[in-house]
Amino acid sequence: MSWAGDIKSSAETGAHERNYGGMLCPECYADVVTQETGLPACIQTTPRQERMTTLRRPQSLRTRFSGSLVIGMVLGSPGLLPLTFAASWTVKVQPVRLVNGAPVLFQVKAPARLQSLRGTWLGHEISFSLVSASKTWVGLGGVSLETSPGIYPLELSGETSAEKSAAKAAARQISFTRKFVIRRASYPKTEITVDRKFTEPSPDQTKQIDEAKKIKQDFLNRVTPEREWAGRFAAPAVAPISDVFGTQRVFNGKTQSSHLGLDFRVPSGTPVAAMNAGTVLLARPLYFEGNCVVLDHGQGLLTIYMHLSEFKVKEGEQVARGQQVGLSGGTGRATGPHLHVAVRWQGTYLDPAVLIKLPLP
Repeated sequence: MSWAGDIKSSAETGAHERNYGGMLCPECYADVVTQETGLPACIQTTPRQERMTTLRRPQSLRTRFSGSLVIGMVLGSPGLLPLTFAASWTVKVQPVRLVNGAPVLFQVKAPARLQSLRGTWLGHEISFSLVSASKTWVGLGGVSLETSPGIYPLELSGETSAEKSAAKAAARQISFTRKFVIRRASYPKTEITVDRKFTEPSPDQTKQIDEAKKIKQDFLNRVTPEREWAGRFAAPAVAPISDVFGTQRVFNGKTQSSHLGLDFRVPSGTPVAAMNAGTVLLARPLYFEGNCVVLDHGQGLLTIYMHLSEFKVKEGEQVARGQQVGLSGGTGRATGPHLHVAVRWQGTYLDPAVLIKLPLP
């Protein structure tokens, strides 16, 4: 999978490519072009801009975009056109190829200085923070495992910084929409044998399961507005991976579920480290998860550490990246000692292996 690459607006890439010979539009990965203009569907122009842009077939796409850019630069002053001209925005995403189950790092450069930027992606709110050194707004999101392949929009809305001079316009809203293709990932399938109490629970065990479910519904859906994580997420243990995210599991030939985390092959008693800075949201035993620690990293991002043999933190405690949160074990529904780590973003489970590889600021 590629982890570097820019998705830039038409003015910066210079041209779009038709989907001839398997080529995709580098702007939004669109597979087709519109029949009316020969341009990809992601290109958004106002009726006024369309009338001013020559669309004769003999012209190259580069010539068309150059003409549109000049017109946009001339008319982009206040009072003529709103600050929504698409050619002025730049959006980067990592990973470049978006699939179901993957976290996504959005990096945005706006056409004006902004006081704030927010986004909407797959029905979720994206919180953006400004990286002053690069003048780039960054936000972390994700694609749920259940998301179907298709084209989905990222809707951005920002508030410009007010000018110092009273004669200048006050702060105002600007917006932009960029579309992305989401493809279906290929996940493996495996069969596992566990104790029957985990697939055919007794009434008492069903009661324990329901109690644990209520606890998870209460804690795991909380979203704190402030971001606590900083920089890259680290692996919680230095060990081989025994099972990957997204594996389709069949327990005892009956119960089917998706593996919503990453398993590390570690013996019982291995130290487990926090993947990033955060606050201990939960540290207690649950039926399936066993001894479980949940860290809240802010903005709806959680990391979950399961099947522990011992807790090293308490609920409400603030932890740093790399700090020990517990010892690995085999509690809960586990075939043996190992560490299961999950990443949850605003109620959606994401692939921890991809999050660890993202170059987060």
